[in-house]
Amino acid sequence: MSDLCTPTFADLAERLGFSCDTAGGLVEFRNPLGLENWTLPVLELTVIVGAVLALGYAIVRFRRHNDPTNLVLWFGAIAYLLIIEPPLYFPGAFGIAEHVDTMFAHNVFTVDFLWGRLPLYIVAIYPMMATVAFEIVRSLGVFRRYGTAVGAVCVGFVHHAFYEIFDHLGPQLRWWEWTLDHPMNQPFFDSVPLPSVVVFAALWPMSLALCVQFFVGRHVDGGQRFTGGQVVLRTLAVGVLASIGTAVLPLPATLAGGVTGSTAVAGFVYAAELFAITVVAVPVLYAQWRRQRSGTPAAPTYSNPLMLGYGVAYLVVMAALWATSLPAYLASAGGVTASGDPTGSLWYTVVCFAIAGLCLAAVYSTAARQDRKPGNRSVSVAANNAGS
Repeated sequence: MSDLCTPTFADLAERLGFSCDTAGGLVEFRNPLGLENWTLPVLELTVIVGAVLALGYAIVRFRRHNDPTNLVLWFGAIAYLLIIEPPLYFPGAFGIAEHVDTMFAHNVFTVDFLWGRLPLYIVAIYPMMATVAFEIVRSLGVFRRYGTAVGAVCVGFVHHAFYEIFDHLGPQLRWWEWTLDHPMNQPFFDSVPLPSVVVFAALWPMSLALCVQFFVGRHVDGGQRFTGGQVVLRTLAVGVLASIGTAVLPLPATLAGGVTGSTAVAGFVYAAELFAITVVAVPVLYAQWRRQRSGTPAAPTYSNPLMLGYGVAYLVVMAALWATSLPAYLASAGGVTASGDPTGSLWYTVVCFAIAGLCLAAVYSTAARQDRKPGNRSVSVAANNAGS
């Protein structure tokens, strides 16, 4: 596929250690022991296992309780991926090369699609991380108490915390490489473009959660049942509308940067949007945690121990990967390691670890309290598996 090897992508591929000209075909398999470094297959396995668990739970939930919320969330995330990612990999094929050059390149992993552009783990990370964030917010009862819009904002906030732990480590471990001078990547927050920190970590999952809850989740909460055909149509609608939402939500920053011609101004507005999400989400999540802890909910509580347990495992794996990268990080100079790899923000990652851990702890603490109450009405994976 050498005709699609643009100079920018070829340069990024060379810096990552592979050749654009020989990067497979529609699907390519590699020896996991022969990748750039040992962290790549560890990351790959961790993410793919999470996506499989999320899909398994979604199927069980739909079959036994006619609740397609998780199924729509999972496949809606995949639909979103298929709409958003291919144009970024092949701007020439989509007729946008004059406006959008290659923004980044993934390294090659054990399983890759689209001539080395799309690793399987990237396909998996969309539904995996969206499910973890959505289930935390849903388990705390935020959607029932505060509605679809506020719940979606909270999903964006939680997703941001989990995602940025991964986002700030990837460039140093050569999981991917950013195009440093691409205008859509400006400004950078250490090794990560600020637009990625806001749009891909917070705004897209917020858009997805908004659509899933609006078209499916709130109706399930109200007792409505869905046919298979309805689920398919709503999943497609979620994928399309979530993609549109991801273009609309960052418009303030996009317009501010376009009007002023300043990436600093755009960066300020991006940061302001993230701050606004935080200002809404933090007090809501805290208040709902206190409410769940102190009183008996009016409606049955919901919990998903499977994905919440996976969330803990994800944090443990990421903590181990960060720990092994710390010596090179601490010895870096000017934000670059001795091997020439850019470093992310350690302090920001620590904050995100703390937020993600507190969110999981909040769910576990409320679930434990409800389980201790006589006649609790908790709806959990254990109940599902028992065929309740």
